[in-house]
Amino acid sequence: MTHILVTGGAGYIGSHACKALKTAGFTPVTFDNLVTGWKDSVKFGPFFQGDLLDRAALDEAFATYQPAAVMHFAALSQVGESIHDPGRYWRNNFQGSLTLLEAAVAAGCDQFVFSSTCATYGEQDNVVLDETSAQQPINAYGASKLATEHALRNFETAHGLRHVIFRYFNVAGADPDGDIGEFHQPETHLIPLMLDAISGKRDALTIYGTDYETPDGTCIRDYVHVCDLVDAHVAGLQWLLDGKPSEVFNLGTGSGFSVREVINHSRRVTNAEVPVTTGTRRAGDCTKLVSGSTRANSELGWRPDRSTLDTMIADAWQWHKTGHYTE
Repeated sequence: MTHILVTGGAGYIGSHACKALKTAGFTPVTFDNLVTGWKDSVKFGPFFQGDLLDRAALDEAFATYQPAAVMHFAALSQVGESIHDPGRYWRNNFQGSLTLLEAAVAAGCDQFVFSSTCATYGEQDNVVLDETSAQQPINAYGASKLATEHALRNFETAHGLRHVIFRYFNVAGADPDGDIGEFHQPETHLIPLMLDAISGKRDALTIYGTDYETPDGTCIRDYVHVCDLVDAHVAGLQWLLDGKPSEVFNLGTGSGFSVREVINHSRRVTNAEVPVTTGTRRAGDCTKLVSGSTRANSELGWRPDRSTLDTMIADAWQWHKTGHYTE
């Protein structure tokens, strides 16, 4: 039985990673403080409730399960909040990651998959980002993730900690079996907000800005299906288990979708109208943010097969109609 310690395994992406790991023959051990995660989503392996800032809890988890590797998702991820409360983000995202790295090394666990973000690139508007693009984060969220990337490289030099880093933008969709899905409180992501508006859980979806230099006037963002995303993470884990060197992979479609495209596709998928209001642009919003995935395609054999709008919305809608967590 090969245990993999999954930090943030009770969250949206982490829980899907746990299912993918279980399907691949691993035993995922969820380590989560349940601040944004849900115990109800822990269905595929053991659960250890703990905080990344609690070194004793981490040491206990490593001693109990002796994981072959760490898959690290645990992070605060709201850009706006990180601007207004940077200390919380640096403490949780970087200090927590640093504590995790130290605990892993002390336990002799020297393989690490890190779920980073394309927010490390900052405002690089209307280009297709790749792993060599300049990293210039403009908020505490992106900066704290980039600092963790730097720490990983330092820990490899000092302790031989091999790692795979994944960078990506927006994640959407849900487990097609309906076992788990996206459930944030409060919700801030476009597709679930749109589905809330369709189902009457909110009055309308607000489009922030309709005067961008795009074909329909709304901004364009890259979306990756959560199942495609976690498949890449499992492939990254196998990369390390096969003895391959540390690497960075971007995950994206290379094109992205506009807000109105998302809305238009939802009408076709759900057969329902989306109540919409319009507002002004939000400060810092770029016209187009997308990433390529050439390296992941060639090195990992990764293909974002489920990352079409129809599939992402359909899977999210299936979950949205009945799926929820209570604890």
